[in-house]
Amino acid sequence: MAHSLKIGILGTRGIPNRYGGFEECAENLALRLVRKGHQVWVYNSHNHEYQSNDWRGVNIIHCKDPENKMGTFGQFIYDWNCIKDAKKRNYDILLQLGYTSNSIWHSLWPKNCKNIINMDGMEWKRSKYNKYVRKFLRYAESLAAINGDELVSDSEVIQQYLETTYGKRSHCIAYGAELFNTPTDKIPAQYSLEPFDYFMIVARMEPENNIEMIIKGYIASGSKKPFLILGKTTNSFGTYLVQTYGNNPGLRFAGAIYDKDIINNLRYYSLLYFHGHYVGGTNPSLLEAMACNALIAAHDNVFNKTILTGDAFYFSDEQKIAELIKGLSTKAEYATMTANNIGKIRAFYNWDMITNAYEKVFIESLA
Repeated sequence: MAHSLKIGILGTRGIPNRYGGFEECAENLALRLVRKGHQVWVYNSHNHEYQSNDWRGVNIIHCKDPENKMGTFGQFIYDWNCIKDAKKRNYDILLQLGYTSNSIWHSLWPKNCKNIINMDGMEWKRSKYNKYVRKFLRYAESLAAINGDELVSDSEVIQQYLETTYGKRSHCIAYGAELFNTPTDKIPAQYSLEPFDYFMIVARMEPENNIEMIIKGYIASGSKKPFLILGKTTNSFGTYLVQTYGNNPGLRFAGAIYDKDIINNLRYYSLLYFHGHYVGGTNPSLLEAMACNALIAAHDNVFNKTILTGDAFYFSDEQKIAELIKGLSTKAEYATMTANNIGKIRAFYNWDMITNAYEKVFIESLA
């Protein structure tokens, strides 16, 4: 191995992961890079429940994050605080996960290290943003693409887009997932669910994840099997969904669950797992479902199809969802599809391979 590198990771709310995809990425990369002999610092929001300065050998830096008081603008202050700290640290590599608010401070990025930017998945396409926010996000994306020393794209679709739009080469490195091997049917029982006899979705409660379309399709199917919905419902869209559909007897809004063992067992024992995301590259929650041997119905788009190929059902409207639900009796008859998806996790989406790919980018960028 090359000599030990000093690596900072910013752009997330922090680790251990209590939030989403980039946090999961930061957690897995940081732990494995430390195992490979590198020194790693991860930036955490001061609001994160984990308050120590070390987590399993990873250094944690707590930065002031006023997002809970100021809303979205607080993210800019938090990123500014992280970048200000990074300038003093003498890193070899600063890995920035996402660009949304980091890129505005590009003139403050430390000059004595390589700034590697994971370009995320065309954030400006998200329907939750108004046209002014979308315009800003495109601008932020261009700043990151132009000013990053090296760019990372998490899918070939994003890689091609960056090359066509900005003439910038990027390293295509996907996300990863851990194969799930410890099923216990006690967990679905805790939620009053029968193994392989319920539908589910895990998602942030946001319009572009097509949760409402999936709910409407389920209701239209007339199915008596329960539908489990995992995700925090305290935001405005989540509140709207609960108020509008919460009285439907089959729908179970179970809130957010952060215990990986519970969530993975629920995925494993579902009859059909819905994935409604249609913006972005390689989606971490989709890979996690594949790694749990879930049978998947995914929104019909290029990002999902690149990953799942023929090993999933696809939908683009409520009617198709209702048909899928009505037409499915057992999961076992689709064992080839689930086995193929497990094979993809082993071959393309495992964290050790992904960590090696990032390490290679770091070393080459310094050469």
